[in-house]
Amino acid sequence: MATPPRPGDLGSLPEEGADLITDGFARYLDGFRELTRHAREHFEERDWAAAQRDSRARLELYGGFVVRSLAAIRGLLGDRLERRDVWAAMRDAVRLRAASLAEPELAETFFNSNVRRVFHTVGVDPAVEFVRPETPPRYAPPWSFTTVFRRDGPLSDVVARALRAAPLSIPWDDLEGDAARTAAVLDAALPGDAIESIEMVRAPFFRGKGAYLVGQVATRDRRKPVLFALRNPEGRILVDAVLLDENEISVVFSFAHAYFFVDLERPKEMIEFLASILPRKPLHDLWSAVGFHRHAKTELYRQILHRLDRSEERFRFAPGQRGLVMIVFALPGLDVVFKVIRDRFPPPKTVTHREVREKYRLVFRHDRAGRLVDAQEFEHLEFPADRFDPGLLEELGTSASETVAVRDGRVVLRHLYTERRLIPLDLYLQGASPAAARVAVLDYGQVLRDLAATNIFPGDLLLKNFGVSRHGRVIFYDYDELCLLTDCRFRDLPVAATTEEEVASEPWYFVGEHDIFPEEFREFLGLGGGLLEAFLEAHHELLTPVFWRRMQDLHRREVLPDIYPYPAARRLRPDGARWDTH
Repeated sequence: MATPPRPGDLGSLPEEGADLITDGFARYLDGFRELTRHAREHFEERDWAAAQRDSRARLELYGGFVVRSLAAIRGLLGDRLERRDVWAAMRDAVRLRAASLAEPELAETFFNSNVRRVFHTVGVDPAVEFVRPETPPRYAPPWSFTTVFRRDGPLSDVVARALRAAPLSIPWDDLEGDAARTAAVLDAALPGDAIESIEMVRAPFFRGKGAYLVGQVATRDRRKPVLFALRNPEGRILVDAVLLDENEISVVFSFAHAYFFVDLERPKEMIEFLASILPRKPLHDLWSAVGFHRHAKTELYRQILHRLDRSEERFRFAPGQRGLVMIVFALPGLDVVFKVIRDRFPPPKTVTHREVREKYRLVFRHDRAGRLVDAQEFEHLEFPADRFDPGLLEELGTSASETVAVRDGRVVLRHLYTERRLIPLDLYLQGASPAAARVAVLDYGQVLRDLAATNIFPGDLLLKNFGVSRHGRVIFYDYDELCLLTDCRFRDLPVAATTEEEVASEPWYFVGEHDIFPEEFREFLGLGGGLLEAFLEAHHELLTPVFWRRMQDLHRREVLPDIYPYPAARRLRPDGARWDTH
């Protein structure tokens, strides 16, 4: 038998392959940063349609550059493409190159994306992949991308300096007034504590129609995160809101929002800064929030492995009603659920597997407005079979056999989605106080309004398809019947002409595939008593086709609504704007 070639016998292949991959990664970053630079232009020029186009374009960047990178590798390696010794040596060469980059962890993820497409790896393969972080945390204050504005006079002067330093080229509407109003908010939030400095990230965070300045304020004894929300309603910048509560700022960075555009020279350093001011925010959420959703998957998977290594927990059914389309399960110690598509869907479900995946892709590319949970798509994951509850393992084997396989004591999941774990709204209402239940029901109605504002109709309005986050926000998470609002036909409910028509068990009128009758929504709400009364008082127009047609008209005229990821009470100069997604 011939002796396998040693790494030293590979010649320059590993080095050349590593060059191709790092070059592909560099080109991806160049494209990423070019779109980020345009975000400032779009905000200043109020070109919101272009901002949306770039948001969608950036989501496609990564996969496109991986495809190009792998094509170049195929051309280099030829029939040696699937030689594992070649890829192991290439990984070592990439490791050396990544160590000199400002984004080593992102380069490692890019390499893994290439190697997994070649070997269709199930689980992880330490022989050819980067499995654990190769570069430990190395950043700490002082941060390279922040500016500290020390107080040497009135607080409003410090705020004015911080606002004026923002790299924006259009004029302020009323900088001195905004500085005074902002200072008043800061003083009210920190009574008795003299603010000594304000530290701000120099680069604004852009998303939708907003720009956000992020940082922290320091007193003698403590630090608090701070966020200034900027708007450009008429070609002049104004401070729309000031947030100092960690939970409220966390909502702005929520997994239910689209990703920010922010200029990052050292992404890992920015993540560590954000983690320092938002310590309850998972790292994978922060990586997603700044636009690196593929590396966020790497971080999430490592978190799952870490939990399995350091606990004896088992995967088990997630709380809530069993889904007709998805099998949903969770690991108790993780704030995440796993969703596997069933082989077959019982009536009344009529969607196909392909359609379900298309719905998730639509949500991934869409403006989630703080009301649609971000879903991460995974392929070829593998976990020990003894880490699954027997009942869950049986259902996966019988109802999702096309996606799940059990072999050699391992469970192989060919395809699944992960989402943030929420409390199903129907369960939440059962255990909530009357006051909390009323707040949730009112927010449920606001979800429908916010989704309509972004051209989304959830399809299935049952409470079980909505969840409540740790911040008390209601978010939609079941996408198999979701569609664009403009694809629907909202009809008035026909009036029965005879007693027979009125008592008929089936509709006596024609119902098309896209027909929706809002007057029937009431029976799907599952609300009664005071909760139903509260909902109808605040949101009665949702049960009329007029509301939905009006929203369709706005979208057809390409009128983009203002969506605020913070409470109306935080706005410094409220203008009666309709949409408040908090």
